[in-house]
Amino acid sequence: MTEQQGEQFTAVEREVPAEPAGTQGGSVQRRLLRWPVLIAVVAAIVLVVGVTVPLFFLTGQSKSEVGPLPTPPSDEIESFGEQVPLWRDCAEGMQCADVYAPLDWNDPAGERITLALVKQPATGGDPIGSLFVNPGGPGASGLDYVKSNIDGAVQPEVQRAYDVIGWDPRGVGQSTPVACVDAREMDEYLFGSEETDDLTQGSDEWIDAALEETAKFGEACEERTGALLGHVDTASTVQDLDMLRAIVGDPKLNYLGYSYGTFIGALYADAYPERVGRLVLDGAMDPAADLSDVMREQTRGFELALRAYVTDCLGRNLCPFSGTVDEAMAKIGQMLDRVDATPLKGSDGRMLTSGTMLTAIITPLYSESNWSYLDELFRTVNKGNADVALSLADFYYDREDGKYLSNSTEAFSAINCLDYPNALDPERMRAEAKELEEIAPTIGRFQGYGDVSCASWPFPGVAERSGVTGAGADPILVVGTTGDPATPYRWAESLANQLESGTLVTYEGEGHTAYGKNSCINTIVDAYLLTGAVPEGDPRCS
Repeated sequence: MTEQQGEQFTAVEREVPAEPAGTQGGSVQRRLLRWPVLIAVVAAIVLVVGVTVPLFFLTGQSKSEVGPLPTPPSDEIESFGEQVPLWRDCAEGMQCADVYAPLDWNDPAGERITLALVKQPATGGDPIGSLFVNPGGPGASGLDYVKSNIDGAVQPEVQRAYDVIGWDPRGVGQSTPVACVDAREMDEYLFGSEETDDLTQGSDEWIDAALEETAKFGEACEERTGALLGHVDTASTVQDLDMLRAIVGDPKLNYLGYSYGTFIGALYADAYPERVGRLVLDGAMDPAADLSDVMREQTRGFELALRAYVTDCLGRNLCPFSGTVDEAMAKIGQMLDRVDATPLKGSDGRMLTSGTMLTAIITPLYSESNWSYLDELFRTVNKGNADVALSLADFYYDREDGKYLSNSTEAFSAINCLDYPNALDPERMRAEAKELEEIAPTIGRFQGYGDVSCASWPFPGVAERSGVTGAGADPILVVGTTGDPATPYRWAESLANQLESGTLVTYEGEGHTAYGKNSCINTIVDAYLLTGAVPEGDPRCS
């Protein structure tokens, strides 16, 4: 690779702790472990024609095999950034390619994996560079996101100026994937069986049962995935991303990250500040937030979003609630309690538990345009019908007609278990569960005890949660939405303050992420991506 093709590619060392410390955010039901909804942060979900449509950005793993690969790199780290992708037509006006990456960046001479990419060449014909896009997750397919939702991901003016590239991070989709269980086993894991037990949530016996279940799932993941399961952490993805930047020949990275994608971008800025081009981080995560912080703030955020929905609902005809906002919230809490005590059986035989219902409630709260789906959810559950709730949960888990269209849930679990250090402490979990119930009276009591989710994971966590600085980086745009339930606004404030060159742009509104939804935000982000200009102060778009 010549100097004009991009700066020399190098890897960043990462330390692996000597003592195991796996973790995963979220809550556990009395009956089964539920991988949490509150730490899954993805670009806002759009439901377009009903509650059973597939996710627009998780359209499933392609059944096609890995395409033609470039000449294999040598055992030197730099050679990975010198690969020449063999681009092939794969969608209207788009091209796909697969490249190699080391399984372990600390051992470039060892086993290799592959990463899958899609590129829409600049529609204006003369690109100023490449713009990498990540929709979040962890576990969401960037390849499918760009393929199926390019106009929702990137505005037309930016498409004219950049080659827009999406990729599946390691462990995800068409890249070398994490694999754990078949569809039947995943149904059992997420939705449970008809049998219940009498264990009290938070008791030692209940925690032991949850640990046993998570251990069984983790063992299945290790058996089917192998060593990759220990190398899907975000720090490794950051090194992959710098490799991809070098492969396309850009001296600096231009990047648009949504939700969890902002975490990738923030860690990149900290690892490679001199290679930061134009970075937009929309729906920001706080890199310094530990698992307790994440669960507290997201639980608070979704409780507030639910109250906002109820407030709106009570002003509309055909709202399934009446009375005051507090009275309606209490009725929702009573519904959750009822299905927690006596799960409803869906027409396909699956059980609607409190955890699955909470997933169904949270799914439309990602976008204000989807709030009307909650009307039908509450109306049908109140009549003893579980099918609408199960359909919404299916949408969240990327499940359709009894099949899982992607490995998003498995990848989500594997990545988070490496990204969050955790020491299992039952007394601390009990105290935190009590706090969640106090700050979120409707949903908080169903959101505790997330530490058990990864405490028995086969591989220890490899990261410590700490702030970032990106010292020396060019200006970075951080976009935060005041009513964002999944990545609360205070995280955007925190990230913008941590980054030496961070510039905060606020959208005063509801929903998760803002670019593509508001003309004021669009104008600012487009100007930044096209010219590098940042506003002198926060414009407070509304």
